[in-house]
Amino acid sequence: MDIQYLLWLQSFRNNIDDALTPVMEFVSMFATTYLILIPVFYYWNRSKKGGLYALVSYYFCMLLTPLIKLTACVYRPWIRDSRILPAGDSITTATGYSFPSGHTTTGGPLAGGMAIETWKNKRIRWASVLLVLFILLTGFSRNYLGVHTPQDVLAALLLTVLSLFVTAKLFQYLEKNPDKEDWILLGTFLVCWLGILYITLKPYPMDLSAEGKLIVDPQKMMNDGYGDIGKVMGFVLARYIEKKWIRFEPLKNSWTNVALCLVGLIPMPLLKQFVNPLIVGWLGSHWGKLLFSVIYAFYYIAFFPLVLKLIGKREQKAEV
Repeated sequence: MDIQYLLWLQSFRNNIDDALTPVMEFVSMFATTYLILIPVFYYWNRSKKGGLYALVSYYFCMLLTPLIKLTACVYRPWIRDSRILPAGDSITTATGYSFPSGHTTTGGPLAGGMAIETWKNKRIRWASVLLVLFILLTGFSRNYLGVHTPQDVLAALLLTVLSLFVTAKLFQYLEKNPDKEDWILLGTFLVCWLGILYITLKPYPMDLSAEGKLIVDPQKMMNDGYGDIGKVMGFVLARYIEKKWIRFEPLKNSWTNVALCLVGLIPMPLLKQFVNPLIVGWLGSHWGKLLFSVIYAFYYIAFFPLVLKLIGKREQKAEV
């Protein structure tokens, strides 16, 4: 049934000469590359807690998704059925196993967390609607492009809802017990290392093609797992440092400070494009992706907030 649905979408794509394929590719790319800039900006410039809510929900998914993917080891649709021909260049970004959809578990909590935050303000509730629609469109785009089955996307949506719910409960708990956060961060860091150990040592399918070659190389499948878990490790380290020694608060809401935060976002995609390949080339795909993810999270959770705090102190001195 799932393959038939993908074949129907494939036939529809062909009938309209792939007119919508660039749109769907853009949606998928935006979900994994640029969507994170929205909660990061919110964290820096609007509400520290609100931005953290979306980001922590995202990290929850980043920890669970690779563990589920590398446990289930579900092959991609075109491996299961050679009639499936992914659209455009989508096959190049469809790394790892298929279940659940990693693009959806990336975009889902980021957009979902911001949808919950924006819904609190009646003037911008329209943004909540757009964000929820974007989550659904991201999931559909993975089916449309032929790189995920409906059950891959449905599981990712359920994981998104779970992450938003658990994170909300966690924040409520920490409001009453702020002294417990250090222990939760330490526990999460240990779980991350256990996760790395698990995905490294567990057995993987070693199915061979008719030519006698591995259909899927487990070593390549682990790459995203190391990178995703590295994001969580980077957050844990950066959050501890920010909470203990930086303790920044968003600057006063002025056009100058908005512009400053927008400028601070520019290095993020540049780091992915230029620094990530260098580190991966130096340390290899596994540890290189993990280290880059740690650096990437550290930049927006702790480093740029330190810059904002220093600028805020200068503003206060200038006012005096």
